[in-house]
Amino acid sequence: MDVARLGLAHGSIDEAIARYRAVRSAAAEVGREVGVLIDLPGPKVRLASFGTGAVQLVAGTTVDLIPGHPTSDSTVLGVDYERLLIDVHPGDSLAVGDGSVTLQVESVGANKATALITYGGPVQGRPGLHIPSDRLGIPSPTPEDFKKLDAFMELGIDMVALSFVRTAADVRRIGTEPHPRGPLVIAKIETRAAVENLDSIIEASGAIMIARGDLGTELGIEELPHLQKRITRDCIALGRPIITATQMLESMVTAPTPTRAEVSDVANAVFDGSSAVMLSGETAVGVDPVQAVATMARIAERADAEFDYEGWAKRIRWLRRGAMGTGEERITDAMTAATWQAATESGVKAIICISDSGFTVRAIARFRPEMPIIAFSPNERTVSQLTLSWGTVPVLAEAGVDSLALMDALVVQARDEGHVRSGDLVAALAGAGGLAMSSPTSHRTDVLRLMVVP
Repeated sequence: MDVARLGLAHGSIDEAIARYRAVRSAAAEVGREVGVLIDLPGPKVRLASFGTGAVQLVAGTTVDLIPGHPTSDSTVLGVDYERLLIDVHPGDSLAVGDGSVTLQVESVGANKATALITYGGPVQGRPGLHIPSDRLGIPSPTPEDFKKLDAFMELGIDMVALSFVRTAADVRRIGTEPHPRGPLVIAKIETRAAVENLDSIIEASGAIMIARGDLGTELGIEELPHLQKRITRDCIALGRPIITATQMLESMVTAPTPTRAEVSDVANAVFDGSSAVMLSGETAVGVDPVQAVATMARIAERADAEFDYEGWAKRIRWLRRGAMGTGEERITDAMTAATWQAATESGVKAIICISDSGFTVRAIARFRPEMPIIAFSPNERTVSQLTLSWGTVPVLAEAGVDSLALMDALVVQARDEGHVRSGDLVAALAGAGGLAMSSPTSHRTDVLRLMVVP
């Protein structure tokens, strides 16, 4: 795996911090760069605990939804949302979890709402209760989100995901320093408002996650494949990493192998251009999390072998052709497009990309070059954040590159660490305050060299 996601909607902060330290320790032990992402709960409405086992909610029966009730069972659902009886109305359809159980509100009283179970099934733990996002009177991020974020900021977390984002203002409200000084901020697209404000949310974010569970519930399951493709396309055109998430290998929570449809889903997410595909319940509560990760990796690797690299890069160049931006951004567009073309036509073995902030790496990664991107940065947090970028092998450089001689030294380092071999032709690309002819605060990519590895 490349990134570990810690969902903070379950368990205590102390438990999450222990998992964070376990990931860091294991990654150091095997000598692998693994980024860590915390996923803030956001204004997610959850049911009170069903206890230690699964409980069957039976279709055709009714349940009472009671705000603040401490437990849930087959007849009474405790809800951790005090405004529930204000925000839901008779006739509303509510979904439990990722929509496997649905309820229709029949009445709303002073102390409880009564709902008919229209589709039943087993539930366990503390599943979410989906209420239409335009009804929720909770801001994102929530006060509890900020408390949890503060605890991880002290540990140097790499990435943070914001749940139930509705506008770009929600993303800016997080208030952290821009990456890489602060964490890479990932906006989760799972509400109708987020889809309507997609362009501005992408601009304000460091990356995007397509959270397909609530998104499919909110906009209709038949819309989901088309939204997934549109969001992926728009993110990559702007150089933002894009994560496709939710129920990718869901059957592997209990089964040793995925369904054929799940395998196709993962492969198609790769073909669409996803930077990363994500596991959730498969590794959080699944019977064999190692097998789930290994299976996902095999599917993605096989899909990579069939990816239309040349067609994709030409498509990105067309999408970016009419894009506006600063002079430096237009220079980077031109240089990264030239790098892809030169690397492809020359048959280089790798693109060695040197970037303090990761800006240049993400710019070239959107072209999905067929060869690996060896990404050097002297900034440890940048290296960790680049674990999310497509096709990228992040490597810590001993110092910033301010001369061609140091650029040469990093090519030698890539050779010594086994990323390339002597005699290989490589493309070396520098930016983001790289060489002496660039400003130290520049986000311009302006140096490309084709080199034979000594």
